Amino acid sequence: MTTPVPVHRDPAPGLTAGSGAEIRHGLVSRLSAEAFGSLFIVVAGLGVPLFSIPQSSPLPAALAAGLAVTAAMLAFGYVSGGHFNPAVTVGHAVAGRIRLGDAAAYIGAQLVGGLLGALALFGILRTLPGIQDSRTAFDTVTAGFGEHSIIQAPLAGVLLLEVLGAAILVAVFLGTTARNNINKTAAAVAVGLAFAVLLQLGLSVGNAPFNPARATASAVFSSSWSLEQLWLFWVAPLAGAAIAGLVFRGFAEPVAADTASAAGSAADGSVDDGSAAEDVVDFDDEDADVADDSAEVPAKAAAPAEPAPAHAAADEPDNRDEAQEFFDGKRG
Repeated sequence: MTTPVPVHRDPAPGLTAGSGAEIRHGLVSRLSAEAFGSLFIVVAGLGVPLFSIPQSSPLPAALAAGLAVTAAMLAFGYVSGGHFNPAVTVGHAVAGRIRLGDAAAYIGAQLVGGLLGALALFGILRTLPGIQDSRTAFDTVTAGFGEHSIIQAPLAGVLLLEVLGAAILVAVFLGTTARNNINKTAAAVAVGLAFAVLLQLGLSVGNAPFNPARATASAVFSSSWSLEQLWLFWVAPLAGAAIAGLVFRGFAEPVAADTASAAGSAADGSVDDGSAAEDVVDFDDEDADVADDSAEVPAKAAAPAEPAPAHAAADEPDNRDEAQEFFDGKRG
């Protein structure tokens, strides 16, 4: 499964580290972080139920996976964004927060990390004398539907659950990591708790992981039926992630539109009114002089030729005196 913290950007030329510019890590570093974080999540999410009895109580496995997500996001989120889940990456791509090429690379790294984590667990199972068939043991933690679901949940039920759960998880991720969210620092905790709550439900129905990378990792080391049903645990969570990404893309559009509209209205008002006094009110005090000077230009342009009163008085003294005498009654 991002970070919480958005992927950092390279500082623009000429900017220093203390100028507020963000540092963008290289693609190799980000992919390494995604792979290692995914490995950690798969080891915790599959390892705990493998060596316990999740059917009696899925809570320990769900909490272990949720805490692993939180820890991984805190440890590696500042490098890659902390997705560790193809569904989260697809949600970011649909929401416009990551390039499509980078998103594809992220998903590949997540799959590699998940497979390595499952391989490590498979190797541990092979060393245990009490386990005769490691693949059968993996069947207990592999996502499935129908007869392979703990409660015999049909395809439609598991499909709806995966879509809903992935949409909620991605929505929590996108919401808590948004730039204008003042609680962004708590994103890792919020995402981890949301994942734990959803897994509590998913494990009870059919080991629904809401994570295609984790589903793939367990299916590869399970019996053949798991690969036949794997498609569902890719299609459903990615569909839910796309829904959440579209919703958050819609959230962002009105903000941009309102900003552009406000800027356009301000520009139109300054041209149509022709009054500098009203525009100056919106500026700070320290900029008032500059605003006044700039406001005088259109005023002078509107009336370029204005006779100088002092000059007129000097040129026509007799006319003014005769008119004054007329009104005083001295001339008739």
